[in-house]
Formats: sequence, C-alpha cells, structure tokens
Amino acid sequence: MTVSVSITPAFTSATEAAKTACAALGFLATVDPTQLVTDEQAQCLRALEKVTSMSTAARALVLGAFIAGQGYAADADYSPRSWLIHRTRITKGAAAAHTAWARRADAHPEVAAAMAAGEVMSESYARTICEWSDKLPEDCRPAADAILVAAARAGAALEDLAKLAAEIYTRSLPDPGPDDDRPDEMFEDRSLRLETTFDGAGVVNGDLTPECAAVVTAVLDSLSAPCGAEGTRTREQRYHDGLHEAMRRLVASGLLPERAGQPVKAWVHVSLAELRAMDGESVLEEEWITAVRATWAAHRAASSVAGGDGGAWLDGDAADAVACDASLTPIVSGDVDIDALEDLVRLCVELDRLGHAVDRDEPRSGPTSPAREALEKAIIGKAADLLSGPGGLASFLRTQQLGARLAGPSLPLDVGYSESVPAGIRNAVIARDQHCRWAGGCHQPASACEVHHTKHKSRGGKTSTKACVLLCFFHHQIVIHRWGWTLVLNPDGTTTAWNPDRTKVLHSHGPPARPG
Repeated sequence: MTVSVSITPAFTSATEAAKTACAALGFLATVDPTQLVTDEQAQCLRALEKVTSMSTAARALVLGAFIAGQGYAADADYSPRSWLIHRTRITKGAAAAHTAWARRADAHPEVAAAMAAGEVMSESYARTICEWSDKLPEDCRPAADAILVAAARAGAALEDLAKLAAEIYTRSLPDPGPDDDRPDEMFEDRSLRLETTFDGAGVVNGDLTPECAAVVTAVLDSLSAPCGAEGTRTREQRYHDGLHEAMRRLVASGLLPERAGQPVKAWVHVSLAELRAMDGESVLEEEWITAVRATWAAHRAASSVAGGDGGAWLDGDAADAVACDASLTPIVSGDVDIDALEDLVRLCVELDRLGHAVDRDEPRSGPTSPAREALEKAIIGKAADLLSGPGGLASFLRTQQLGARLAGPSLPLDVGYSESVPAGIRNAVIARDQHCRWAGGCHQPASACEVHHTKHKSRGGKTSTKACVLLCFFHHQIVIHRWGWTLVLNPDGTTTAWNPDRTKVLHSHGPPARPG
C-alpha cells in the first residue's frame, strides 16, 4: 500500500474536491490495518497527520468566508458556532474549536498557508505557534509568524521553537518606564472552564494568574485539613471537599449580588405516582424507581451537553443536604400512561353501553347499580392515572401528604389573557423546557431565555403552559419579532418554525418513544 499527498489542483469545483476527499478517507477507514506491514502503517499515519493539518486549514478558510458573509443567518442561527452545532451536528467544544481556527487563519495567514502545504507542520504545532504569537504586540505578529514557520520548515523541534518564541517575546517588550502600563495587566493569562458530565459531576480546568492561584491555594489549604488520624482522604479529595465548603460558605454568606441573601432555590420535583404511593402503606415498585432514576440521569446528561437552567439536578442524599437550607418550590409531574389511556377508553365504551342498553332491548343497570358505580370509579381512577388535572388529585395529595414547606396553595397554569406571565406559569415553562426551544436547535439555558406566546396576545393568545415556550433573546426578539419567523408548539411537545415565505421549515426532535 502506497500513500501520498498531492496538493496539485485537479478538480473543477470545491464540492467535487470535498467529495473526493471523503471518498479517499472512506476507503482508508475500510482498510484492515492488521494486513499492513509496519512501514505501511507508519506511512499511513504520517499521511493522515498531513491530511488533518490540510483539512483544518481548508475548513478555517471556508468557515471564515461563511462567517464574513453571515451565511448562518439564512438558517435563523444567531452565530456561526450555533450553526455548526445544529447543522453539522457537532458538540459545542468542536464548534468553538472550528471558529477559533477561522480566527487564527485570518490573523495568521503565514501559519495557515504552512498548514495547507501539508509538509511544514502539524495542526498542533500550528496552534501552539499561533498562541505564542498572539502574546506579542499586534505589529510584531506577522514577522514572528514568518520566523517560526521558517524554523519549523527547517526541521526545528517544538522545544527549539519555544525557545525562539520566548526570545522574540522578550525582545518585543517595550522598555518599562515609571508610568508605563504593565503588559501583564492584559487578560490573556487567565481562563477557567467548568463542564458537567453525564452523572452531574464537574470537570474544572484553566489557567490561574499568580495572584489568583495564591488566594485559591490559601483557601483550599485552610479548609482541607485532615480530620485527625482517622482521615483517609487523599490530598486531592481534601482539596475537592475544601472547594465545596468554600463555595457553600460564600453562597450562604449573602454576598453574591444576584442571590440577595437567599442561599439556594430548590425545585422539588414530585411525581404524581409517588404521591399516590404515599397514600397508605404501599411503596414505589422497583421498576418505577429505576425509570425515575434513569429520567433524572437523562436530565443531568442533557444539562452537561446542552446547558441547563443554571441549577443542578440532584436526588437522594445530595438533594436532602441542599434542601435543608433552601427556598423550596414543589413541582408535581405526571406522564401520560398509554396503557391507562387504552383502559380508560375501554371503560368509557362499557359505560356508554350500559347507559344505552335500553335502546338495544338489553337489561339496563340502574343509575346506582353496583356495576355502574364500580365502572364509574374505575374510570375516575384511570383518569387520575392518565393525567392530573388542575386543582385535582396531584394538588390534593401534595397538600395532604407532604410537609408544610411543600404544601402551599396550587397556582393556575392557564390564566387566559394576561398582560404579564405569572410566576407560576413562568416557573412551570422553565421546568418543562430547560433551555431555548427553537425548532432549529438552540441550547441557550433557561436563565438566558424569555417566555414567548406562540400566539400573540393581540390575536387572542392565552397565557398558559400549553401556549408558551422558552426562547432565547435572539430567537425571540430577532428571529420571530423582527425577521417574521413563526414558531408553534405541537401537541407532542415538539416545535416547528418557518420563515415568512415558508421557503424554510425547521422541526425539532420529538420525544423518545415510550417503551411498550
């Protein structure tokens, strides 16, 4: 097997070249690498590294032109990153990386050209050179790029390039004067990123300034002391617990400006099935518990990928600990049970048969007959299983079974016409949607969203959970109210949107099919 990379243009269009590249990579993906000798494997790996560098340069140039022409706006997306996430189906991290390369290619054309050549440097080398060059004064960057690229082309190792970049940086600094601004007052030397995993855990990484690192170290050392001889935690585990304790104390101190002294606001989710199980000595079945835990895990996973409403999905002991000193808002939820729906329809048909038995010359049950009474009770029970109505069983059980903190009055979820959205409806919409529900896809968290009436109030739109949906500022104020797009909330929970002339129609994903 022989692998070679040629940059000789032999295509009539960019689309043709992209299809050919996909076909070539598709062929390589089907090759059995175990049938290749070691030299062929090495040659293939070197060629693929060149292909990665060249494809990154090509994508950066095309994406740069796409951004300059605001091509993403044609699909009602508010940024190129949002367009990449929803149209090319990549993660937020990948979209951020692609747009970052578009900016690098524009700011460092010498480096982008070297990547496109395929023979000079890898993508990782090029990114590192750009990061070094970005620390220089703007007028020094082109010359520094040229020097570093030339050194890489001559075969300099990364260590040698680092030494050269450090020397260039030192020489580029102006002579410090008594009144000169310190260059270290810029913000390129600091960053912090917090991401959540599928199970709700967090991953922190970043770069701290010396001052910040000193303060953080002092706090963690103070709050992570071993708990005597019986302490079994490692230093890393004690640092984690120290960070947790520091954040808890800060939140409880009332010093955070947006908290107004209220430590935590907890949304207490209680399922209707769980409330009914509390009425008596019965307990939740293991199968139902497993399903609820899976649903909760899905909420945490979705928040880790798409962003949430600014809160954390907790259960068990963690929820108990947080709720101890929190402002609680109960949310009673219920799911449509398809089996219960079928039983309900069957029972209603049977009741209708009993009521019209006289028309068929059949024995008719009296209005208070045991058969009719039993049937009516069965229908009422199935209706409660199917869905809880406003002011119905869910509210009754909640106020009777739960403690005083969770037994407040129920709030209406449909108030007809209203100048503003009541807090109860707003909170219910936030709890249901969690993020922007734009049909084309948008993961802006609930904290950055507004409640939108799918039918405008001036045209008789109602203020209810069924007629309202969460939208971010861009999709609400710009796309709908300025660009004239229309969005509807479908009965199955999905959303559909279209532009004024209906040349583009966007659909969101529907909910997963229920088992059985």
